[in-house]
Amino acid sequence: MTALVSPTSVARVHSFLAFDFGTRRVGVATGNSLLRSARPLKTLQQQGDARFAAIGALLKEWQPDALVIGVPFHPDGAEHRNTLLARRFGRQLHGRFGLPVHEVDERYTTTEALSEGARDADAAAAALILDQYLRSLPDDAAA
Repeated sequence: MTALVSPTSVARVHSFLAFDFGTRRVGVATGNSLLRSARPLKTLQQQGDARFAAIGALLKEWQPDALVIGVPFHPDGAEHRNTLLARRFGRQLHGRFGLPVHEVDERYTTTEALSEGARDADAAAAALILDQYLRSLPDDAAA
């Protein structure tokens, strides 16, 4: 006798694009809830509407369920100018593309990516941000 698995008993796999926001560059990574790991994709160097057009192309290609952005803080947890800019970027992503946006404290991700020898530190930092988010998901969120 073969056991059948009810479609409702299997968790859905969620895919994500993550962003390491910077005023000059934005690192991008992808990952999913099944593997619970991320990989760097690229760094966007465009500004303004061209940046959002490039992000739109990535969303069309990867079709994520949600987005994750790194939000920087001072070492003591205090906010600073880039904290506000990163949150604004997250609101813009949500407003333009209608996807859920999750924030992750991204202190030291670029430093960690550089210390690991990343060739594209911004995309590697985005992968670290997404890895951190994926680790925070409850166990039943993985398929």
